[in-house]
Amino acid sequence: MSEPIKIDIWSDIACPWCYIGKRKFEAGSGLFSGAGDGRAVEVEYHSFELSPDTPVDFDGSEVDFLAGHKGIPAEQVHQMLDRVTGIASSVGLDYDFDALQHTNTVKAHELLHFAKAQGKQLELAERLFQAYFIEGGHVGRVESLADLAESVGLDRAEALAAMESEEYLDSVREDQRTAAEYGINGVPFFVIDGKYGVSGAQDAATFAQVLEQVWSERAAEPAATAEASA
Repeated sequence: MSEPIKIDIWSDIACPWCYIGKRKFEAGSGLFSGAGDGRAVEVEYHSFELSPDTPVDFDGSEVDFLAGHKGIPAEQVHQMLDRVTGIASSVGLDYDFDALQHTNTVKAHELLHFAKAQGKQLELAERLFQAYFIEGGHVGRVESLADLAESVGLDRAEALAAMESEEYLDSVREDQRTAAEYGINGVPFFVIDGKYGVSGAQDAATFAQVLEQVWSERAAEPAATAEASA
């Protein structure tokens, strides 16, 4: 049986397309895995901050942030958010931009690295996205993040200590350096089997097609190696 195909995903908890892309990738990898013969994927999340200068406690709405800090007219922002909300709904996500609390996400990224060390990264990533985009939760304050960590079975005190000590900040920065080396300037970005890059929240069929291509190439490699040594 072949090893699972490794998927490295650069994303930010504050990125609406990243949660949508997560759902589309899950659907695509499900189509791929459903074909059988041991097809499987292994996912790891990596840190990317869209707005690292954002304060932890931003005084205003998502519309205020995009209009005031990004220079986008408020009417255009509303149209953008309505469009994103509709696309999110099409993949089963009920975004609530009115309740959303815009914040700095570096501590959330540190917590994701802590969760990875505990074997709970995927569960925490889902929980953070859900809290931010659907529940109006705060994912910038360490106390709130510790509560979310506990909700997926992580030790709250250990999670809090890891964030307060910045134990995983170097890991966050290493992810960001790697993203720069890859030329990643937007998320979500998927690196498949270490050699194929897929940018954006592509359709499930696109993800399934790329995974199947990688699987087929893997299957052809032993034959090519055998021919070369003959």
